[in-house]
Amino acid sequence: MTSIYDQIGGQEAITAVVDDFYLRVLADADLAPFFAGANMNRLKGRQVEFFCGALGGPDHYAGLSMREAHRGRGIGQAHFDRVATLLSDSLRQAGVPGPTVDQIIAAVAPLAGDIVSSAVPRA
Repeated sequence: MTSIYDQIGGQEAITAVVDDFYLRVLADADLAPFFAGANMNRLKGRQVEFFCGALGGPDHYAGLSMREAHRGRGIGQAHFDRVATLLSDSLRQAGVPGPTVDQIIAAVAPLAGDIVSSAVPRA
């Protein structure tokens, strides 16, 4: 059985999806403030690493845990849901079939418990 990583085109495809995804995120008025001052090249690299490993590729994410990386950032469920929508849009734009997009989003959805916080959202 082929991994999702291989089905969608490996690291090159994931890198393209991540680039498109962050263009969408940074263009979103509700999400962009979360990334003010972020080192976007480093962040994109970590995101590619994360997705490659999570989708069955050879890379393994070596960054902070999702809980540590997002602690205290005031990320609400609506923010998380919006990010998932933008990720879906980027995957579809890259030609990933709908059922595979659904599998990827289903794999990411459980991370909400580590990413969404009860802190007051940013104004």
